[in-house]
Amino acid sequence: MRKIFLLCLLMPLLAIGQKKNVVNATRVFPKIDKVLEFEKALAAHAQKYHNGDWKWRVFEIQSGPDAGGYHITEGPVSWEQIDNRGNLGTEHNLDWHKNIAPFLTEKYVSTYSIYQDTLSTVAVTDYASKINITHWYPKPGWGYKIREVLVKMKKAWEAGNESIAVYTSSSSGEAQFAVVTRYKQGLKEREEGFRKALKERFETIYGEDSWDLIDEMVKNYVDHFWSELLFLRADLSSK
Repeated sequence: MRKIFLLCLLMPLLAIGQKKNVVNATRVFPKIDKVLEFEKALAAHAQKYHNGDWKWRVFEIQSGPDAGGYHITEGPVSWEQIDNRGNLGTEHNLDWHKNIAPFLTEKYVSTYSIYQDTLSTVAVTDYASKINITHWYPKPGWGYKIREVLVKMKKAWEAGNESIAVYTSSSSGEAQFAVVTRYKQGLKEREEGFRKALKERFETIYGEDSWDLIDEMVKNYVDHFWSELLFLRADLSSK
């Protein structure tokens, strides 16, 4: 009984040590004449080998420089889970290399990102089927400035009831903040007049001309940024 009691006391500490806030995203690009074959093989692979915490959500990239590619997300999980995962097994690897890889181009991207609860207005697993990702790349040494602005932006997003999930990259090339707008009501949220303009909401909260802070961030602290639309392909994802 005493051991069970001690275990119960330790449970919160174990939970803190295994915070599930890490997402792995892989981008693959099928050959233009092999898309149907690729999709069939990918769906079969996801449903057979990727379940539970390793469940796949597959998005088709609709616009931007990676349009035509597929964005495969896995997680959120903890770093400890990733550390203990090990090799995925011969059968899994053979299925990928023999049944999927032949339909792909050589372009391939894999990143790890950490969900930022203090910058987001929506829980990490509160998903939507249509999303916009804006990739912000800070100039070296100025990431904290972008974070400061995003803290302020959160209040403006909340004022407009926007579902925003913010991630920071981890050991995945250039440092970046990925601001993901989840369109819970669909793309009609992008229509002019659907909600008050972000600038108007921002200046209502922080005062007239406070939007100059955003312009200052872009001009002085951002190296570059770009955005894209992605649509969930539930038929290709884990079931």
